[in-house]
Amino acid sequence: MFSKWRESFRHAFALRLGLWYVGLFIASALALSAVTYLLLGRALAAQDHDVLESMLSRYAVEYSRSGLDGLKKLIDADAGEGRHERLLVRVVNDQKELPYFTTPPAWSGFDLTPLDDPASFTNGWTSIAGADGTALEVGARHLLNGVTVQVGRSSHLRDELLRRFRDGAAEVLLLIVVIGVAGGGLLTYVGLAPVRSLETTLRSILRTGRFDARVTTRGSRDPLDELGGLVNDMLGRMQKLVGGMRGALDNVAHDLRTPLTRFRNVAESALVEGDTVAAREGLARALEESARVNATLTALMDISEAETGTMTLRFERLHLADVAAEAVALFADEAEDKSIDLTVEIDPAIELTADRARLRQVLANLIENAIKYTGRGGRVGLEAAVSAERVTATVRDTGMGIAPEDLPFVWDRLFRADASRSARGLGLGLSLVKAIVEGHGGTVGVTSTTGHGSVFTVTLPRQ
Repeated sequence: MFSKWRESFRHAFALRLGLWYVGLFIASALALSAVTYLLLGRALAAQDHDVLESMLSRYAVEYSRSGLDGLKKLIDADAGEGRHERLLVRVVNDQKELPYFTTPPAWSGFDLTPLDDPASFTNGWTSIAGADGTALEVGARHLLNGVTVQVGRSSHLRDELLRRFRDGAAEVLLLIVVIGVAGGGLLTYVGLAPVRSLETTLRSILRTGRFDARVTTRGSRDPLDELGGLVNDMLGRMQKLVGGMRGALDNVAHDLRTPLTRFRNVAESALVEGDTVAAREGLARALEESARVNATLTALMDISEAETGTMTLRFERLHLADVAAEAVALFADEAEDKSIDLTVEIDPAIELTADRARLRQVLANLIENAIKYTGRGGRVGLEAAVSAERVTATVRDTGMGIAPEDLPFVWDRLFRADASRSARGLGLGLSLVKAIVEGHGGTVGVTSTTGHGSVFTVTLPRQ
């Protein structure tokens, strides 16, 4: 049912996208045609007016030069040359007489009565509607001695040209609809290709449960292509996270199996021994192993909370030297037992904003780690440097160092290099350090030379 609904939604989306394209394409074509039609009509009307205005000017000049007789001769000459074939020409004197009048025979449908009334002219022009829907546009020019010359032209040819334009536009519009539908289908198919690739990838992940599938991208700045790239980045992180979870679970299962087995053996021995000194020692070892299991689980939960951003951090303004002194005090006895020179060189004036307990935990883990892998008579030093925006704490030791091939993995959960397998530990201390520091918005780093010690750095923002 869900698959059918999703399929219908996908097709409905594609249909809507195609219809929007076709609608916009046709609307744009209609708007362009309408504007072209309007501009063409105005241009033809202006051309007709220019012709009439030109003839009126010629007749006015001839009248002023040769009088009414000269005007009649010029009009007759124009008629002989065929210039009046589609024009109305009227000459009206001050007694409302028509010394000259000519009109094409086909114009009998026009009522010319308004031409006798000067009030019907606006700015020297008037228009008379014909029975067939055409218009007779007439221009008038008032001359000397009360003579008026009128020249008119029918809009028939102009209307015919516009009609042909409309008929041609209708045929073109039909072609535009066909092109729009085809273009809409092509646009929908090509434009939704990244969506189909995304759908195929997600279906593959849902079907196989593997996160190694990726969306096909073209490396362009297209939003859908960028979406595919973001999905690929997300899948990469998920793949890494799932792989890390699987590895962590395997390591947890392996590391917890030994203390749980010891716990069971010790508890069974205590039951067999009864109320004896051996039984009490066995129960003490069982408590020790249970504490080890609890510490492992607590560290794993702290790391998970820090990495997912759910760890509660109580920020306060504090002096780094005070927190460092508290962390060093925890391991002063252990360092003294191994004759390790444990020193702190931090300016008491260095301040930063951080969670005091978590920052002490970070420094304590690094100091404990340094003491653990530093031989008798070695040195472990804690120092700090400050800039305008950052505080960098450094823990140096002269211990066994870390092999170059192991350096990239020291921050991983439960990772323990071969050289450190014999030392007692959970393999979670550095992972917890990294998670807490990144939860504060800081960074961690390490450099090491095998046999000459290691340098761990923690950089935190001051504010």
